[in-house]
Amino acid sequence: MAGSRAAAVVFLLLAASASLCTAVSVDYDGRALVIDGKRRVLVSGSIHYPRSTPDMWPDLIKKSKEGGLDIIETYVFWDMHEPVRGQYDFTERKDLVKFVKLVAEAGLYLHLRIGPYVCAEWNYGGFPLWLHFLPGIQLRTDNDVYKAEMQRFTAKIVGMMKQNNLYASQGGPIVLSQIENEYGNIDWQYGSSAKPYIDWAAQMATSMNTGVPWVMCQQNNAPDPMINTCNGFYCDQFTPNSPSKPKFWTELWSGWFSAWGNPVPYRPVEDVAFAAARFYQNNGTLLNYYMYHGGTNFARTSGGPFITTSYDYDSPIDEYGLLRQPKWGHLKDLHKAIKLCEEAMVSTVGNTTSLGQNLEVTVYRAESGECAAFLANFDWQLDATVTFNGNSYDLPAWSVSILPDCKNVVYNTAKVNAITALTKFVPQTSQSGSNSSVVSLSSWSWFKEPVGISLNKEAFVLPGLVEQINTTADKSDFLWYSLSIDLNANDPLLKEGSQILLHLDSVGHGLYAFVNGDLAGSGKGSSSNNKFSMDVPMNLEPGNNTIDLLCLTVGLSVRNRIFNNNLFSFFYWNYDFLHNNAKIFQNYGAFFDTYTAGIGGPVQFKGLANGSTIDLSSQQWTYQVGLKGEQLGLSNGVSGQWDSQPALPKNTPLTWYKTTFSAPAGNSPVAIDFTGMGKGHAWVNGHGIGRYWPANVAPSNGNCADTCNYRGSYSNNKCLKGCGKPTQQQYHVPRSWLKPTGNTLVVLEEIGGDPTMISFATRELGLICGKVSENYPAPLDLWDSNYLTRVTKPTLLLECPSPSQVIKRLQFVSFGNPHGGCGGYTHGRCRSKRARRVIHRACTGKTKCSIDVTVENLGDPNCENVTKSLAVEAFCG
Repeated sequence: MAGSRAAAVVFLLLAASASLCTAVSVDYDGRALVIDGKRRVLVSGSIHYPRSTPDMWPDLIKKSKEGGLDIIETYVFWDMHEPVRGQYDFTERKDLVKFVKLVAEAGLYLHLRIGPYVCAEWNYGGFPLWLHFLPGIQLRTDNDVYKAEMQRFTAKIVGMMKQNNLYASQGGPIVLSQIENEYGNIDWQYGSSAKPYIDWAAQMATSMNTGVPWVMCQQNNAPDPMINTCNGFYCDQFTPNSPSKPKFWTELWSGWFSAWGNPVPYRPVEDVAFAAARFYQNNGTLLNYYMYHGGTNFARTSGGPFITTSYDYDSPIDEYGLLRQPKWGHLKDLHKAIKLCEEAMVSTVGNTTSLGQNLEVTVYRAESGECAAFLANFDWQLDATVTFNGNSYDLPAWSVSILPDCKNVVYNTAKVNAITALTKFVPQTSQSGSNSSVVSLSSWSWFKEPVGISLNKEAFVLPGLVEQINTTADKSDFLWYSLSIDLNANDPLLKEGSQILLHLDSVGHGLYAFVNGDLAGSGKGSSSNNKFSMDVPMNLEPGNNTIDLLCLTVGLSVRNRIFNNNLFSFFYWNYDFLHNNAKIFQNYGAFFDTYTAGIGGPVQFKGLANGSTIDLSSQQWTYQVGLKGEQLGLSNGVSGQWDSQPALPKNTPLTWYKTTFSAPAGNSPVAIDFTGMGKGHAWVNGHGIGRYWPANVAPSNGNCADTCNYRGSYSNNKCLKGCGKPTQQQYHVPRSWLKPTGNTLVVLEEIGGDPTMISFATRELGLICGKVSENYPAPLDLWDSNYLTRVTKPTLLLECPSPSQVIKRLQFVSFGNPHGGCGGYTHGRCRSKRARRVIHRACTGKTKCSIDVTVENLGDPNCENVTKSLAVEAFCG
């Protein structure tokens, strides 16, 4: 009997495995992606596997599925997988196969964007720098050397996927692949070599016989069978280059990346939802949010240059893996509304008619009887009331209403039913019970990085100024330029009346100038202009004088997406103009491998008494790649080179610090706060946290505000926060990198700071809020396929972030005309006296609750001619 039971278990396991691994056909027609013979309307989201850790992947994928996604999209990062030509790495965060298998286990599809140029604000666009040094190579053009390398890496990735049966044609989750990336925006710069290259890339990719379609994003001349797709803030006006190809949107930018020295952009969810709904309204059938989870640029992976370590992107799942509400919830509702329309949408194309100025309706009506409609008001200011099929509908400005039965509104992009959840960083005490307000850091040790040339065996002398990237090969952010000058007492540089300045011009990205061992000045570029000039006061003396210039990079060039508000407002309605005139956007990626860094020159002495200058550019300079501490391997904390006496040096440049700490209690995400520090790098237990730079503060006179009007087309500088503050203050430390005790923190401080001010915090969910008006549709959670028979009432839903929590306390309740937003609601001129009692009875002590937003339920607030709203703030615990 035991043997029979065992055999039965094995049979069931094999049967389950077979059901998960059933091969399906994937094709497309002019309407949609066709999976297993059925057209699909699909929702996708980008999660880049190396921007999080393997222990985070299952939860990120689970939250994506719960948010209504069908597909996870990711780039493949060549530089991480082949750091040395022919030597591959697919371990830990680089375990692409594991990531794809986890997506499959969750029952989701995957879109594999091989590139291999990915941009993604990633160092060098995802290319390994050794490509740059191959004789005769030119990147991303009709060049035999480059094409051979591109084909070899593409074949490597495709081969790995096939070996693990990961394509849908093999029973795996991969339903789409991408070759190249946004090349059409800049292909004009490559002249006559561009089209042969694109044609070759398409042929090369399809020859891999993956059994799934390939796409080329932003490539209007993509040859068949490549599907050309759109990237942008809005893509509803995009049209594929053939009526036999479906309308796909590979990058709906859910927010924007942040750059050192700038405020942090964010994008209101009402506008993201509007953009998405307009795309589906106008015959789109596959949309991908870039990003759905942005994550972190660990170690030296951020590109740009000047891209921050955080790649949060204001995405629906934040950098730490927590839901960003209401963005995640409001988009989840949108996805459910779209799915209710799927049968009608895939059976036909939409028929759009005008309902007035800036008003229109699109109807999908199938021969079998299904009907779905989209009502759109794309006016930037004016709300409207429209009549459709004999019924009257209110349409807020810049919104879309979705009617899955051409009658009932189940969703409006401007009416947010989802809860708002405020997150915050909470300073943490140590597990050992320290009474301090932060995790206890034990005694510090340090290593003073030598100024100038310290690695004599690696140093070299050359006449003139060298270019940094070609010299360092990106082995380090740092390159020393060193010059020694002997002066006698009668030298003009020492003559009375001379006020000597050392003038130098840098092509990027930053520089520290040391004179006779002391820091005399520093300079830096910016994300908009890498170049800068410096005039450093010189304190020269008779005898030997040393000039040591430490140049640094802050991520290698990818491109700069530079958009202007007025331009983007125009481009929203003129997609073809945007595509055909991409050259107006500077530094958009063509020949980015030729961008330079370091001191371009001249380097001069200025301010001599006689008014002359002395050019030092062609002198014999001594060079050193990297720092001594890097060669000693100080980042892992193991080296024996550390000092602990006599006293901890503070506010001194080029200082390495080391300490130990215990992990914060609990399971909440962990961050380091680098308040008190200037700029540098950090490692925890040998893992690169990334660059930190709290000294780089955003301008205080920027266009920042607590709220941003979602109406009107969005650009990356429309909605900003953090003016007058460091662009990034907290830095993610993944829980899987921590031990309960005995963790090692190593910091390389470049400018000078006080390491005793470093603190730890956890990322916590705090206040939850909801606000629903009496003219809102019922929440999508209350709708199902039988929505035709449902009685719909506006309903406020509250739910604690964790199923183990309950609603402990109500902070604010008002039914009437409350003002403000979550955490700052105030009562209006009218409110119901009964509402708080009703909410208390319905919600307190429960994990979640629902409240009908009606006068009958909440009491009459006596608001004449006012649309009444219910606002609630609550704490869970």
